[in-house]
Amino acid sequence: VAACDVDKLKLERSSKGIVDKHYADEKDGSYKGCSTYHDFRDLLARPDIDAVVISTPDHWHTAISIAACRVGKDIYCEKPLTQTIAEARALVNAVRKYNRVFQTGSMQRSSREFRFACELVQNGYIGDVKHVTVGVGGPPEDKPLPPEPVPDYLDWDMWVGPAMWRPYNNDLAPHISFDGFPNWRYHSYYGGGGMTDWGAHHFGGATFAIDVRELEPEEVIFHNENGQKYATCRYPNGKLLHHNYPGRGNLDVEFASGQGPSKPVPGYSGTGGIYGDFIDCVKTRKKPFRDIELAVHTATVCHLFLIAYELERSLKWDTAKQQFVGDDEANRLVDVARREPWVI
Repeated sequence: VAACDVDKLKLERSSKGIVDKHYADEKDGSYKGCSTYHDFRDLLARPDIDAVVISTPDHWHTAISIAACRVGKDIYCEKPLTQTIAEARALVNAVRKYNRVFQTGSMQRSSREFRFACELVQNGYIGDVKHVTVGVGGPPEDKPLPPEPVPDYLDWDMWVGPAMWRPYNNDLAPHISFDGFPNWRYHSYYGGGGMTDWGAHHFGGATFAIDVRELEPEEVIFHNENGQKYATCRYPNGKLLHHNYPGRGNLDVEFASGQGPSKPVPGYSGTGGIYGDFIDCVKTRKKPFRDIELAVHTATVCHLFLIAYELERSLKWDTAKQQFVGDDEANRLVDVARREPWVI
């Protein structure tokens, strides 16, 4: 019934245009059109909206999600869930306080191949897995970008929102219909590089497979072997999750026709995969399969790796206190400063 974007062209062509066409094709005459908004707060103020999809850059996820919780909306938010570790805990608290259904989107993590891989491990087909290696990109690169004129269709100040201010550049927020893929994710003000982008898929799948997705690591170990840097998260039960561990490859498993894992792993309710699961849970008030706590644990893994790489040393993590043990420098990286009025 409504869409919001700070980019007028995307709002009209990619949001309102797609929605209006979809319902117009149903030809039942009941559809009244998709309303558009520039400020998400105006959309959230509508009492006839039950749930929202948040598909912004990462630095906006938490502020908009908390605002949606406060006015009683259920939320489907794209991965990676948060920009910092502290945001993750603040978001969990808001979801629980206001009793919201919160599904974290992860299209690839939700695919049949991921589920099958998890079933293989949990059914013991490759034995007792003690460690798993995930190969994804690294931290943001933060390459310098020259200032460019702000397009007349874009509210750049609102796009930057709670993040640290920097001048507009087309590499950060292009109009998607003609300017290609945005690279804001590779600038630390707005995203976490490949570590959080693909990490949200692959760390999530790995922790599900080895059954630690309800836990957070107790330690992240930084390695530098002859200039080759990689890191390892150690869980309280001893399981190890490596990022880019050298010398590791893929594992291919084949089965004869009709054979395969016998014990199914937990999955989505309703029909339609991760999307149907969200809709079903909005109706039933059950927790979705990728509930916020699980997405937060995956986000925390990503951010622990990022901080270890930035400091180039190992760190111990206290899950209960949500802070590093005896390390003031690392604890300053648990959160970031935000521009007014977008504090959380």
